[in-house]
Amino acid sequence: HRNVQGIAIHPVTSEIWAHEHGPQGGDELNLIQSGKNYGWPVITYGVNYIIGTMIGEGTKKKGMEQPIFTWIPSIGTSGLTFISGNTFTKWDNNLLIGGLKNGHLIRVALKENRILEYEEIFQNRFGRIRDVRIGKDGNIYLLTDESNGKLIRLSIAN
Repeated sequence: HRNVQGIAIHPVTSEIWAHEHGPQGGDELNLIQSGKNYGWPVITYGVNYIIGTMIGEGTKKKGMEQPIFTWIPSIGTSGLTFISGNTFTKWDNNLLIGGLKNGHLIRVALKENRILEYEEIFQNRFGRIRDVRIGKDGNIYLLTDESNGKLIRLSIAN
């Protein structure tokens, strides 16, 4: 793995999910499994900074895992959590993913280790999203990391 920015355990299956920054593109979402090789630096969907040349041997190689999802261009993945509890029940067991670049908040519904739904909830609304968590109260909390950083609570509208 290159630069893991978020790790979360699925509340039902106990699977370990992680996302990582790729070099200039190629951010990845991976299902982490014991003994698997996720390729870095031999394979990647990112390219070298500034000069844009290929890194390693390409994007695929026998014996190396493919990511479940890649972001090209990069969103600067940051913060990862599963939604659970009694507040956002329509999104139960979905992933929430923050993004540093353009302040993304993304929801991903998974089924059998594949993406069933992908929703960009917002971008550029609060600034760079550094972390995403579900509070004990069931609300979604976002942490931004700019000079006027904020802790933001998202709740269901009445």
